[in-house]
Amino acid sequence: MSDPGGGTPGGDARRPPPAAGPDPSGNAGRSPGGYRGGVGSRREARERALGLLYEAETKGLRPTDVLASLPVAPDPFTSALVSGVDAHQRELDDLLRRYSRGWTLERMPAIDRAVLRLGAFELCHRPDVPTGAVLSEAVELASRYSTAESGRFVNGLLAAIAAEVRPG
Repeated sequence: MSDPGGGTPGGDARRPPPAAGPDPSGNAGRSPGGYRGGVGSRREARERALGLLYEAETKGLRPTDVLASLPVAPDPFTSALVSGVDAHQRELDDLLRRYSRGWTLERMPAIDRAVLRLGAFELCHRPDVPTGAVLSEAVELASRYSTAESGRFVNGLLAAIAAEVRPG
């Protein structure tokens, strides 16, 4: 079966996303969640959000419940992403189902679902984030934490969604 990006999702994630919980680096005093600010802070916040979304899915919890259970609140951007995906999950899943070719949402690896929900949320509800940044970050996360084909799959699916929700 093929997908919009020419690859196929499948298999289990190569390695899990970063564990939820306090920042183990000892940088917690720098900013909420321990992020330094600057270029990498949103990338790190997305990575953390992915870990929390993946944790929620694998434990059968709502993402906001996972957020609420953390001993230290994550970066505000991380919280906004996780809360936004939770608030709009039905809409996001419907959108992903509509654009996915040859793969049901339930058949996709859990990590791919989490990346796709995160990217679709940003495309639909975060106009302050450029389309290119959403696609690039989602592909990077899928490539790093899922299968070799997942980056292409995520890119194809989110690019199709972007063409609808952010034309021009």
